[in-house]
Amino acid sequence: MERLIAMMRATAVTLLLLSIITGQAWGGILYNLTDLGTLGGRESSAYSINNRGEVVGFSYRETPGPYHAFLYSNGSMQDLGTLGYGYSAAQAINNHGQVVGWADNGALVRRAFHYVDGGPMQNLGTPSGIESWAYGINDAGQIAGHTRTGGVSRAFLYNSGLFQDLGTLGGAESHSWGINSNAQVVGWATNNAGLSRAFLYSGTGPMQDLGTLGGATSGARDINDLGQVVGSAASSDGTSHAFLWSGSGPMQDLGAGFATAINNRGHILANSSVAGSNRAFVYLGNGQMQDLNGLIDPVSGWTLSAAFDINDLGQIVGEGISPSGEPRAFLLTPVPEPSSFISFATGGICLAGWSWRRRWNW
Repeated sequence: MERLIAMMRATAVTLLLLSIITGQAWGGILYNLTDLGTLGGRESSAYSINNRGEVVGFSYRETPGPYHAFLYSNGSMQDLGTLGYGYSAAQAINNHGQVVGWADNGALVRRAFHYVDGGPMQNLGTPSGIESWAYGINDAGQIAGHTRTGGVSRAFLYNSGLFQDLGTLGGAESHSWGINSNAQVVGWATNNAGLSRAFLYSGTGPMQDLGTLGGATSGARDINDLGQVVGSAASSDGTSHAFLWSGSGPMQDLGAGFATAINNRGHILANSSVAGSNRAFVYLGNGQMQDLNGLIDPVSGWTLSAAFDINDLGQIVGEGISPSGEPRAFLLTPVPEPSSFISFATGGICLAGWSWRRRWNW
């Protein structure tokens, strides 16, 4: 009987610990936060993360001083260098670790670059004009970006050393921001009236105008492998709202702000202003955007001001204000679901009970 009482007490302690653990998880802490650091300066920002958890962005090397593209992997930040001049910024990374972005090519002229492990950066050049930028790369190595000549920009798709001009929606300009595994490209382009509109380019035929949320303008920022597109669009009252376009029908209004990324699970990031403060949000398919600041440990001292990318594991990168008041790149990693703790703990309780039962032949 004494052994039975001891076992029951141990079980009660286990249940108490379980309630503490799951109570903390259910209390709103859904993400662990990692400060990605800098390359020596005070500031950094993270723009893209792949499914291996590798992160790219830019960081200042000293303060004041130039900023360089970085690759964060295995707990450390690597300087990716430049094209021989002062500045560079990484914008996207694919699941093979290939990185794209832009860097100075002298006299503040910017050129798109492609970086493969071991480097150095490859200058993609420009099909015509003066400058180029790269903003997206898929696992096949196809790159989306835009070039600029005389103040006029044109979206491109870069594949196997060749630039393809994606055209416009009838106006003069276009910019591309995102690309998926099917080489579908999204961005914004001007129409016949000179208004900027979100577009989808699917490889054949002209661009598709994705419409608006009742206003005059829109722009697409990202596309997942299912063809779902996110960005921002003007509503009927002229304010900017985040949108989701799912392949047919009108855009879905996600609320004030602008959407920056969508993963293959349909999870969406957006940025908005709340009471004059920039805040990062996540949409997990539950019908509403959630402020990421309410989903991290409140004693962290961080303010998450912008979220830029989310991978298929739910990890999020962006820029926030650190406890020291400096803009820093962050990584959010989802906390394990409480159900996993429950399964582990209750399994242990049942196993313990079975062990005692077997010992006493109950």
